[in-house]
Amino acid sequence: MDAKLTLNIDRDVARKAKVYAKKEGRSLSDLVENYLKLLTKNSAIEDSEYTPRVKALLGSVTLPKDFDYKKELVDALVKKYL
Repeated sequence: MDAKLTLNIDRDVARKAKVYAKKEGRSLSDLVENYLKLLTKNSAIEDSEYTPRVKALLGSVTLPKDFDYKKELVDALVKKYL
């Protein structure tokens, strides 16, 4: 069930948001609703959101504390494409 909501925001922000929504082919209400969902969602993913296969894999890999994901990704991409 939808609830009607009245917001007071800066006129320029509202104008830019409407332009953005139109460009994305979405409604402003949809954008605001999805943003609020993101804000209010639990930061930790609940166990019920994992498939059984993913649950079985949880904790199967441990990485060193000093593991630099970005460096490893860059190294792998350089190796692959250069």
